Amino acid sequence: MLHTPFYDPEKSYEENFKDGPFGAFADGEVLETVQPSGLNKFDFWGFKINSPFGIPAGPLLNAKFIKAALDKGFDIPMHKTVRTRARKSHIWPNVLPVDLAGDLKLDSGPVHIKTNFEEPISITNSFGNPSFEPKIWQADLKEAVAYAKEGQIVSASFEGTRWPGYSDEEYVNDWVLAAKLLQETGVHFIEANLSCPNEGITSLLCFDTPKVEIIAKAIKKEIGSLPLIIKISYFADNEELSQLVKQVGNIVDGFSVINTISAEVVDKDGKQALPGEGRLRSGICGASIKWAGLDMVKKLKKIREEMGYTYTIIGVGGVMNPDDFFEYREAGADAVMSATGAMWNPYLARDIKERLE
Repeated sequence: MLHTPFYDPEKSYEENFKDGPFGAFADGEVLETVQPSGLNKFDFWGFKINSPFGIPAGPLLNAKFIKAALDKGFDIPMHKTVRTRARKSHIWPNVLPVDLAGDLKLDSGPVHIKTNFEEPISITNSFGNPSFEPKIWQADLKEAVAYAKEGQIVSASFEGTRWPGYSDEEYVNDWVLAAKLLQETGVHFIEANLSCPNEGITSLLCFDTPKVEIIAKAIKKEIGSLPLIIKISYFADNEELSQLVKQVGNIVDGFSVINTISAEVVDKDGKQALPGEGRLRSGICGASIKWAGLDMVKKLKKIREEMGYTYTIIGVGGVMNPDDFFEYREAGADAVMSATGAMWNPYLARDIKERLE
């Protein structure tokens, strides 16, 4: 059963930021933590958390959304990706339902939108990682961190930007500055978004291993012991993934897999569904990409064992119900996050906790 989503697809990003969240996330009810075996039993980089479950970067736009997620028992909520300067969102619409009853395969051709959000739900989202000025999001994040109760932690995602005229060195420095600004807010860990396909980019940063290594080293030099996660896309080439992990697996503290899968999104007439330049392709998420997230978790677990690394694995993609959560945990995920599933089911964390041992 789909509930009213806490991010309203019928409204713009700006309207959601100002007036959201919606549905049960707006009712102010604080759910009792359902944890039969006791609170704070899960260790996450030394933090004792109630459950290894949260919401990834994307639908939680500000402290109001973070507070609502914490109140509903999502113990690891992540703030939407921020930048070192203000950047506007893509124009509305930003979230559309897509016609996918089964798995979305890589390079399977255009994906068609449909009129209704219905189960099994898959969507496309296209925002372009908007951001307010740091002085705005830093204050907001400090407020969000303060809402965390015992057994909960708050994180945030960030993206370095090659602003006009930037050299390679300035680009790397922008990643470092964003990390530094986030550290100042008191968040418990940070996530470098190396995998966003929603800006019309065909070659994602996560596939450029030498550049990822340079950026990761520079960030860790700045932030020290603050845990750094990197979010990467689906790697079809196992050797390519192994090489990335070999280079950065002892630098970063963990990997988050996966982001959305990029696809062409069209209407019933085969025309570009999302208006604007560079928006023929956008990210697909929801039930149809669970296979990819699970596959990446399994690959990273295997590589971790083979190389003797200790990095954390966060599984993301297609977590729509408690069974999906436990499937990710069985595959090797140290923590699991849900965006689309959580958006349409504000009680997903409660339902999972009822089955945690």
